[in-house]
Amino acid sequence: MKVIPVGIWGGYPKANGATSSFLIEHDGFHCLVDCGSGVLASVQNYVPLEKLDAVVISHYHADHIADIGSLQYSRLINYYLGKPSPVLPIYGHDQDEENFKKLSHKEQTIGIAIQETDIISIGPFEVTFCETIHPVYCLAMKFTVNGRSVTLTADTEWADRLVDFAQGTNLLISEANLYEEHLGKAPGHMAGSEAGKLAKLAGANQLVLTHLPLHGDPAEILAEAKGVFEGNAELAVVGKVYEV
Repeated sequence: MKVIPVGIWGGYPKANGATSSFLIEHDGFHCLVDCGSGVLASVQNYVPLEKLDAVVISHYHADHIADIGSLQYSRLINYYLGKPSPVLPIYGHDQDEENFKKLSHKEQTIGIAIQETDIISIGPFEVTFCETIHPVYCLAMKFTVNGRSVTLTADTEWADRLVDFAQGTNLLISEANLYEEHLGKAPGHMAGSEAGKLAKLAGANQLVLTHLPLHGDPAEILAEAKGVFEGNAELAVVGKVYEV
């Protein structure tokens, strides 16, 4: 399994960047996790849009869905050009009915509802979910293939249940949107020390931090995570291939 960061920012992207998103690949199957601002331009550096096989959306904040409409139009344009692609499944929860309905568009994409209790197959992956603590309903997710796994926290503040959910994961991709001085002051997000704590308690092999703030120096967030987690930890690097 290969994991490629497509974007790393929270809220909105820096110039020429993209919000937090990851491309997960195995045996030629390409799954995009979240599709916020700048993601559609970035992901084309790694896979043609028509080669995407599935998309999974953690929640419906703009920095995770802003480019869904453009993705749908890319497939519609190819259809008009006589180059149709198979209908693209976009997995997302249906707790927000209005936004869930928007995942389906003109027989080019189809929204498929996911629930916290689901264990589903997406291509070669077994995918499970866990509700996070965020101002809107949001799902963390774990992709497993051949006994190896990557867990993505999505957007969340500290939640004890994530420790069990991520237990033994090979790669933990954790949000780390807060500096320590903002811990407890911004709902729905974690600081570096909490991401490190999650990786340590879950027994993760490797920690990658994402959904980074646009102000300050994220290296401080990484230092806080490393102060708790003794394993390999780093800030997500766009385009880097993480082998799991």
